[in-house]
Amino acid sequence: MSGVGKKVADVAFKASKSIDWDGMAKMIVTDEARKEFSSLRRAFEEVNSTLQTKFSQEPEPIDWEYYRKGLGSRIVDSYKELYESVEIPKFVEKTTEEYKPKFDELLVELKVAEQESLKESERLEKEIAEVQELKKKLSTMTADEYFEKHPELKQKFDDEIRNDYWGY
Repeated sequence: MSGVGKKVADVAFKASKSIDWDGMAKMIVTDEARKEFSSLRRAFEEVNSTLQTKFSQEPEPIDWEYYRKGLGSRIVDSYKELYESVEIPKFVEKTTEEYKPKFDELLVELKVAEQESLKESERLEKEIAEVQELKKKLSTMTADEYFEKHPELKQKFDDEIRNDYWGY
């Protein structure tokens, strides 16, 4: 197997081991996202499997003697010489340097978005708790008790009454 192919297969194999598929799956909320995630995982595993099978095997060595018997020594020696003179260029990875700063910027943005999301989630949870509490008390609550919790609404109603605006 060529050095480049083996490196690609090794990197893909290591990447597949470091991905926490189950952890990511637990974070998915919607059914559509679950389908997309499942599709992504299946595609990744297919590509990884192909890389492992295709690039992890060493090619069988050429039996030059077998061909010498059938074709003659001169032509086989010339093919062997040409075969051995072929140089496969080494893979020089250049894209990481180019995309690493962009990726790092995205990670910073991700952390900021995560913090904002957590704050918003906390705010919404408090609001839900307030609404649940209000729902329980609504049947026995007076208008004064409601306006005590929402003075801006009381002010709006008082202004409408003062301005003789009755909504029609």
